[in-house]
Amino acid sequence: MRSLSLSFHQDGEHGRSEPLLLLIAALFVFSNALALGLARDGYINGSTLWGPLCWLVAQGTAVWLLRKYAPEHDPFLLPLVGLLTGWGIVLQDRLAPNFLLRQVLWVVLGTAVLVSITLLPHNLRWLRRYRYTLLLLGIALLIGTLLFGINPTGASVARYWLRLPIPFLTPVYFQPSELLKLLLVIFLASYFDEREAALRLTRNGRLQRISYLAPLLLMWGFCMVLLVWQRDLGAATLFFILFLSLLYLATGDWRIVVGGVGLLLLAGIFAYFAFGLVTLRIDAWWNPWPDADNRAFQIVQSLYALAAGGIWGQGVGQGFPQYIPVVHSDFAFAAIAEEWGLIGSLGIVGCFALLAHRGMRLALLAERPFRRYLAAGITILLAAQAFLIMAGVTKLLPLTGVTLPFVSYGGSSMLISHVMAGLLLYLSTKSRQIYL
Repeated sequence: MRSLSLSFHQDGEHGRSEPLLLLIAALFVFSNALALGLARDGYINGSTLWGPLCWLVAQGTAVWLLRKYAPEHDPFLLPLVGLLTGWGIVLQDRLAPNFLLRQVLWVVLGTAVLVSITLLPHNLRWLRRYRYTLLLLGIALLIGTLLFGINPTGASVARYWLRLPIPFLTPVYFQPSELLKLLLVIFLASYFDEREAALRLTRNGRLQRISYLAPLLLMWGFCMVLLVWQRDLGAATLFFILFLSLLYLATGDWRIVVGGVGLLLLAGIFAYFAFGLVTLRIDAWWNPWPDADNRAFQIVQSLYALAAGGIWGQGVGQGFPQYIPVVHSDFAFAAIAEEWGLIGSLGIVGCFALLAHRGMRLALLAERPFRRYLAAGITILLAAQAFLIMAGVTKLLPLTGVTLPFVSYGGSSMLISHVMAGLLLYLSTKSRQIYL
């Protein structure tokens, strides 16, 4: 096996591909925005175009800044994120026009944060140095949510948000569990970086120093207890998948995966009898039809939407995805399946598959363990979140209540997803070789 030194210079093939990919994404977004206007109003007007125009300005500015100041960044990450966010803007205009302004603002803000993270930091040493402080901050916010959490809709359940005290603005809410996901990735990457030698397996298959796992298990277990106590089972599932995956990458022991899956099944059985929300979701997943007009109404309507979409879809603005409760957030993938069909669904799956490929490629190319674990953790988190919600919507798995990254409505998720994408882009500027 030999190594070839290849770089992402803007005057090469990879440099020219980024603007071309953004142009293709823009054509898709604007053609669907125009089609939505025709389907909804019968004529073309600016009401369906202002959101995509803001998106295009943000994406074009980001591409120009990255090409100028970080010419060796991965040229495929930003177009992928841009396509997903642009598609999400059109989808929000279709499903919940009253939330469109907020979605556009979060996308523009997220894009600015993505560019800033890619360009501004000189190194990530401070993330490693203050990993315990950052994680404790995230846990403190989560405890604050348990005590003072609210639901913006006014419901007494699912109080996962904190209201930010920003004067002279409409109420702004933040979901601390979204931030805690990123902070946990940083903590695990830093921890495994320092303990990598101790976590290697000996000949008899045991870890050299089990004691090194104690602080890790303590911090992770505390996060899991808080999330389960808060009934945020979707975030708890993501944390479990992330922890298990990175632990396997650090040790290379497949028995960890087997044991982790077994523990997850046991935890699921316990949660089924202990928590009414889990009971409802598992019953709706196993057989929703006896309760199709009541507790399983949401998943049944999602299945109807999937069937109605067929291969080519009903066409944007011509289906009935609004029959699904909270379709603009939890069931965005079902709306895509109905109006863009199987082709659109596979397009979304393909985007996340490519995003996962580019992220894991960065992990393989990373020269230092911290960057390797950080890139792998972020990629696993985004891919697992997308898989869980797509599998839940299609009834392959029970619903977990997570959102589809970059597509679904949600300010906290949108902002943190852009932060993670910005970290991947930053890591890509440090890659200099591709090993074939």
